[in-house]
Amino acid sequence: MTNQDLILVLGATGTTGRRVVSRLREAGRPVRPASRSGPARFDWADRRTWRPAVTDATAIYLMAPHGLPVDSDFVRLAAQLGVRRIVLLSSRAIEAMGDDRLMAAEEAVRACGVDWSILRADWFDQNFDEGVFREAVLAGEIAMPVGDSRQCFVDADDIADVAVACLTAAGHAGRTYEITGPHALSFGEAAEILADAAGRPVRHLGDADDYRAAMLPLGVPAAQVQGEIAAFAALRDLGDGQPTDTVGLVTGHDPKSFRAYATEAAARGAWRC
Repeated sequence: MTNQDLILVLGATGTTGRRVVSRLREAGRPVRPASRSGPARFDWADRRTWRPAVTDATAIYLMAPHGLPVDSDFVRLAAQLGVRRIVLLSSRAIEAMGDDRLMAAEEAVRACGVDWSILRADWFDQNFDEGVFREAVLAGEIAMPVGDSRQCFVDADDIADVAVACLTAAGHAGRTYEITGPHALSFGEAAEILADAAGRPVRHLGDADDYRAAMLPLGVPAAQVQGEIAAFAALRDLGDGQPTDTVGLVTGHDPKSFRAYATEAAARGAWRC
């Protein structure tokens, strides 16, 4: 990769995508941010957007919104059009949780014939202020049926730093990186840190019944809720997560702690009503 190679970033308005775009721009790298809303339009459901988005790109930061597959036809098209490097955002424990969507995405990338790196990230810190748990934090109750098992919450800034290294530097081809924060925390321990930082009560409800009670009133189908409970039970049964040294080895800096994240988010007013 040279400093003039164009990098396509899919999901460029998302939690990690916009951070990847920002870092590439700061480094002076040509970047094409793509999403359903533009400026470069890309829609997994509209194949007419695929070729214009990928034309002239030599590397791709590849991800799909929650619930959507990474279409292997797009991956093959990208390789045919001259892309030489793909960095896929995936997730930890996908085999145990039965995540067929991400397992298929990883297989498509490995089989496409170009250099690839796979980023298996743990739970994002930013889920609590930008994503699915923000409203729960504001309501004071986070329902997640994983009991007291510990997860290695990781900051999206650290994920983006690893992604940019994989997109721009040598030595990462054919590597699958497990990306974590520096500590393993239960959701209950994370809730205590959030409560302390935000100055508001926050607790974790860790049983399956708590999860049903939270999700069904939102209109989530009962079958989907039950499937999610089964997947989270499989994650719980794996036991406590173990932090990795990926962030330090790839980026040269230590990963951000969950407490540092929560303190910074609270200072920005993330949980002010």
